[in-house]
Amino acid sequence: MRLKILGAAGEVTGSNYMLEVGSKRVLIDCGFHQGRDEEARNREPFHFDPTSVDAVILTHAHIDHTGRVPLLVKQGFKGRILATLPTVELTEVLWRDSARLMREEAEWKTKKNFRKGLPEVFPLFEDEDVTTALNFLSPATYDDKVDVVPGLTVRFRDAGHIMGSSILEIWLTEGEQSVKIVFSGDLGPQKTVMERNPAAITGADYVVIESTYGDREHKTNEESREEFQSLMGEILPGRGKVFIPTFVVDRAQRVMYELMLLQDQGLAADIPIYFDSPMGVKATKIYEEHLDLCSSEIQEYRHSGKHPFSPDRLKYVSGVEESQAINDVDNGIVLAGSGMCNGGRIVHHLKHGIWNPENHVVFVGYQAVGTLGRRLVDGQKKLRIAGEDVTVRAQLHTINGFSAHADRRDLMTWADNFSKSAPTFLVTHGEPKAANSLAGALKEAGFQAIVPAVDQEFELTSSEKERVSRIIVSSPQRDVASYVDLARVLDEISLSVNRLSDSAPKITNVEQALPLLKSAKILLDTVTNQAKY
Repeated sequence: MRLKILGAAGEVTGSNYMLEVGSKRVLIDCGFHQGRDEEARNREPFHFDPTSVDAVILTHAHIDHTGRVPLLVKQGFKGRILATLPTVELTEVLWRDSARLMREEAEWKTKKNFRKGLPEVFPLFEDEDVTTALNFLSPATYDDKVDVVPGLTVRFRDAGHIMGSSILEIWLTEGEQSVKIVFSGDLGPQKTVMERNPAAITGADYVVIESTYGDREHKTNEESREEFQSLMGEILPGRGKVFIPTFVVDRAQRVMYELMLLQDQGLAADIPIYFDSPMGVKATKIYEEHLDLCSSEIQEYRHSGKHPFSPDRLKYVSGVEESQAINDVDNGIVLAGSGMCNGGRIVHHLKHGIWNPENHVVFVGYQAVGTLGRRLVDGQKKLRIAGEDVTVRAQLHTINGFSAHADRRDLMTWADNFSKSAPTFLVTHGEPKAANSLAGALKEAGFQAIVPAVDQEFELTSSEKERVSRIIVSSPQRDVASYVDLARVLDEISLSVNRLSDSAPKITNVEQALPLLKSAKILLDTVTNQAKY
């Protein structure tokens, strides 16, 4: 019985793990990489033969956990794909939107290539691949045990992250040996607003735990709500536009609910709200069909006779012309994906509005290294957006407490449920600093904790003493932690260059500065030339 780490090690995106029991192979998640060079990374070959995989189990619908499944199917996978019913429904929406975006991107690049005499560009997968993949999806319910392949049984437990998100309890049996491994998936906070609280699991031999916010703590729900209401109260009277990049699954619904609470207080009632995401409209409809899976707070609001996702003056925007028409609107709230600004209609809105100092951008979610959102949050003032150089003059704000991810305190509270079973924690789905910080906290609490690398294998055993000795270290295809550090340094260099360009007229000793800048250019050129070979 083995576990192989195939993704989300040293980074937040690209979740992918393989379990082997007997002759059977089962994948846990198979997600997109997001951030710098995401297209190239998503085109990299799988670290395994897709035809050798017997089944896939999905923790939730987010694209960094499910995005490469249609590619897996395109390359020959023909097994079952298990997930909760809301995940099955949301996944179709996200996959089809991904296929559409990749097709449009490929068509645009092909036109550019043809003008240069270069070959045609093809999308990673197409809508027919999505249709084929959807035929393999098999809905499962929470809390029931499901036999996946001989020797492997799974139980889905509520993770409290987004609608349908799951913690996976998995039992492996091979001969006389048996092991239990738990995958946290993406965990929600211990006190949630949108979903139910994460299920408490008390026993396991191994726990694969996410660490997105393993090194920090969020404000409380009450503090975050107060921060949001105070911010909106300050900026809405300014009559500019407020852009809110939103993940269309869960975050968009949360923001609409918070806007309803704002209107309940008599604020923002006269401000038009544009939800510019056809995919988001579909996701919201799925949320409405499964409101019984939402938190007690949402249930109480619903019981009072109000709909949680229907603020006044809300306009759903579908067509491209409708979206472009928002450019001519002086005042309004614009919700659009993607949440990290690495695609979708928010890019178009930022291109046309981020230069205006009367406008505002409010970030309400995690921004991965290398994304446009991360560069904005880090303070870059000159950016290339949708093929155009843009100077950032809009006012930027961040509300971290709206995250659907558990923070360090929440993660440790959830982990403490395992105190009597003494499992080995494998800390993944976090940038190196966050993962190492959480691993350190787990060790201080008396647990065995490891931060694995991509391609690292673990021979699974129920014996606590033998676990570390059974780690199988293979040569990773990519040092992801170093890659994340590289992406961060490149962003920092870009930020420094922008700041230097702005302050160049103030340099008094040009003769001293020029040799330093020329030396820096030589070093950058050296690295660039090395990357070509």
